Amino acid sequence: MESRHVLLPDARTLHGHWDPSLPPALTVEPGTTVRIGTLDSGWWTGAHNGDHGLDMVGRPRHPVHDPAYGHALTGPVAVAGAQPGQVLSVRIDDVVPAAFGTTYVGLRSTPLNERLGVTAEPVVHSWRLDPAAGIGRNQAGHSIALRPFLGVMGVPPAEPGEHSTIPPYWHGGNIDCRELVAGATLYLPVTVPGGLLSVGDGHAAQGDGEVAGTAIECPMDAVDLTLDVLPDLFGAPVTTPVAKTPAGWVTMGVADDLDEAMAIALDAMLDVMAALHGIGRSDALALASVVVDLRVTQVVNQVVGVHAVLPWGAIR
Repeated sequence: MESRHVLLPDARTLHGHWDPSLPPALTVEPGTTVRIGTLDSGWWTGAHNGDHGLDMVGRPRHPVHDPAYGHALTGPVAVAGAQPGQVLSVRIDDVVPAAFGTTYVGLRSTPLNERLGVTAEPVVHSWRLDPAAGIGRNQAGHSIALRPFLGVMGVPPAEPGEHSTIPPYWHGGNIDCRELVAGATLYLPVTVPGGLLSVGDGHAAQGDGEVAGTAIECPMDAVDLTLDVLPDLFGAPVTTPVAKTPAGWVTMGVADDLDEAMAIALDAMLDVMAALHGIGRSDALALASVVVDLRVTQVVNQVVGVHAVLPWGAIR
C-alpha cells in the first residue's frame, strides 16, 4: 500500500459545514493513502438503545457537536499542488463500519413523510453490525447484507463563508450514491487550492433514494482513501461527480427537480461514453438508450439526485 496517514474524528478534524477557509487537518502528496475514521452523521458516539423506542436520553454525542452543524465530517485533507480546474481522484480502498448503526423514520415532518403517513408513527431501528460477516440485524431481528460507503465525500465551494452539508453539490458533498463502495474511484472538481476533501455520513447499507431520509447511519472505523490529482478527466474538466465503480462508470446529477438532475447525469455520461468509445454524442445517446441505467440517487436532502450507470462490458 502507498504511504498512509491516519486522521481520526476529534476536536481538531471534526466540522459540520463546508468552508473554503477551513485550514487543512492534513496535507499529503499526490498518491498518498489516508486512513480516516468518521462519526455517524448525527455526531453520536454510542449506539441507540432500540428497546427505548424514540428516546435519545443518555445516548452519547461528541462534545464538539453544535446543534447548528450538519453532518459530522472529518478533514479537510489537502493534496499538495491541487489547483482549481483540476480533478481530485479519490480511490476508495476499504470501508469498515463500526459495530452499531441507526435508521430513523418519521421523526420530522417533510412533504414525503406526510404523504406516506409515517409522522404519526415514527420509529427508530437500532442495528448491530457485524462487518466481518457483512450482516446487520435490527432490534426486531430483521437481517440485511451490509454494503458500506460514505454518504458525504466532497470539497467546499469556492464562495467564501460556511455552507450547509445537507444538500449535495456539483462538487460533491452529501451525494449518497450507494455505488461508492470499496473498489470505486470518485472524481471531483478541485474548487480551491489543495482540494480540501472532507468525508463523513457513513452508511452500512442504503437503497437508491435513501427514501426514509436516513440509511443505516453508522460511524466508520476505517476508510482508506488514496488521493491523487489529475489535470482533467478524458480531456475535460469535471463539472459533476463522476465515478469508476464495481458496477461500472457512474455519472451524477443534482438539481431542484429530477428532470434536470437526470439531464445533468446523462450529459456527463455521454461525455464518458464518447471518450471511452471514440464516438459522437448522438451515437453515445443511442447506445445509452440501450445499455445505460438511470437511477434516483436521493430525494430527501433539499435537492434531488440522479445517477447514470454504464455497466462494465455493456458495450464491446
